[in-house]
Amino acid sequence: MLKIIKRSFVTGVALGVGFYGYQSYKNVGHTKDLHVDYIHKIIPPRSVSLTRLQRTSEFDVIVIGGGAVGSGVALDAATRGLSVALIEKEDFGSGTSSRSTKLLHGGVRYLENAIKHLDYGQWLLVSEALAERRHLLVNAAHLSRPLPILLPIYNWLEVPQYWVGLHLYDLIAGTNTGVGSSYLMGKDETIRQFPTIKEEGLKCSVVYSDGQHNDARMNVAIALTAGQNGAAIANHVEVIKLLRDNPEKPGKINGVLVRDNITGNEFSIHAKVVINATGPFTDEIRKMEDPNNKSLITPATGAHIILPSYLCPPTLGLLNPKTKDGRVLFVLPFEGATLVGTTDHIEKEVSYLPAPTTQDIDFILEDLNHFLDPSVRVGKKDIMAAWTGIRPLSFDPHNKTNTAQISRTHVVYASDSNLLTVTGGKWTTYRQMAQDTVDMAVQLGNFSNVGNCVTLKLPLLGAHHFHPNLYVAIAKEYEIPTEIARHLAHNYGDQARKVAEVAKRSQNWKKLSPDFPYLEAEIEYAVESEYACSAVDILARRTRLAFLSSSESQKA
Repeated sequence: MLKIIKRSFVTGVALGVGFYGYQSYKNVGHTKDLHVDYIHKIIPPRSVSLTRLQRTSEFDVIVIGGGAVGSGVALDAATRGLSVALIEKEDFGSGTSSRSTKLLHGGVRYLENAIKHLDYGQWLLVSEALAERRHLLVNAAHLSRPLPILLPIYNWLEVPQYWVGLHLYDLIAGTNTGVGSSYLMGKDETIRQFPTIKEEGLKCSVVYSDGQHNDARMNVAIALTAGQNGAAIANHVEVIKLLRDNPEKPGKINGVLVRDNITGNEFSIHAKVVINATGPFTDEIRKMEDPNNKSLITPATGAHIILPSYLCPPTLGLLNPKTKDGRVLFVLPFEGATLVGTTDHIEKEVSYLPAPTTQDIDFILEDLNHFLDPSVRVGKKDIMAAWTGIRPLSFDPHNKTNTAQISRTHVVYASDSNLLTVTGGKWTTYRQMAQDTVDMAVQLGNFSNVGNCVTLKLPLLGAHHFHPNLYVAIAKEYEIPTEIARHLAHNYGDQARKVAEVAKRSQNWKKLSPDFPYLEAEIEYAVESEYACSAVDILARRTRLAFLSSSESQKA
């Protein structure tokens, strides 16, 4: 793999310097005509973006953080006509945004809490997320899909509670949601649809629908779409200092000093507005602004494990909303395996490489086995991979009466020195978070002649000419197995043929692992066209092999 990465990286740099050139891209233009044929619109390579970052005297906006929200802010701002710099310390989506439960959802648990505790904030979060769920299912159809989720019922008294609650969930979502409505399913049909479920004591089930997505590739698509629309984007570029317009006294923040972690080169970037969209690491940037700033973030971890595919049907998930400690447990199909995970375990500190604890693993396995037929119960030896994500629960600095109240909705906050911070919320609401942030940035920067937000109906890279049957055409055109064609279509959308052409050009259709459909050709494509700079970038976020099988990832 390393040889392919090195060869592709050198090729990418040569293309960036030789073919594209800085001059051809410095006035790339902001998106005025959203009907451009995006499938042919050039995304500048990383080398060109770095040149723009160093040679541009002043951007309108700098976005720190290339997760879902930061990438979304860059995309929103660029498509309104602002000049944008997006920088990410590690890789796009390397933090929380690639470590989620892979759901596009309002959150049935949040709805339950909103009703039980009369929590208007959680009600708003559910309502907002359900509205955004539909947009993602449309704007990135190749990377997302509706997913029915089953709630098994072992007590008849629970039927009215779940039936009413999930119909309320449907009601909040409204019409034309892109997913099905909830319904009751009898015991025999429940067992037929989910064969590994525990039959003893089962009465029936309630099925509701949410969305599912490939979170890391969704994040990469958002960042690349921002680049496609004129933003200068760069991963592996770290902020080491915030710059001010008057260094001698507390002035306004007007830029950042950064280091390219690939080359070690340091340089400054200036902008009228600097936006902090670093998720769980929000307070690190805020401490650069003022070491006395109080922390806004309370980190909440969610542990997940990957198990063999036979545990879960490929088109149906399962939810246990009542684990012994109050957390929820999802059992979901994901990329040819079974994903099992929990959410919101409060932690004291934020880690760059969080990992599930032994207690987390034991809890997941114990609760999972409670719902599985005894013949298929699992243990630690069945775990193929495991990871933990950190969600940034935030305190709202605008709330002067109760500063201890954690907000589960998002917070957008401008400091006295003009550092604009966005945090909180959830993956599903990234687009709305970005819109609210850019709205405030426009005011903060006194920008004129700025267009309206267009991301509500803006397809992401790969979605413009995607069709559910695209994989059939690719399988026939390149005479490749349906499994590989389907993988290419649903991971790259209308860009899939570009990956296939890389494989055809090199006559290399070899897979990275015999157990998964990822191709060696994807390495070359990821480096040349998707800003991948390391093996981890490729194994964890361009493909998902590291999240699906630790052993196969190490072999690759």
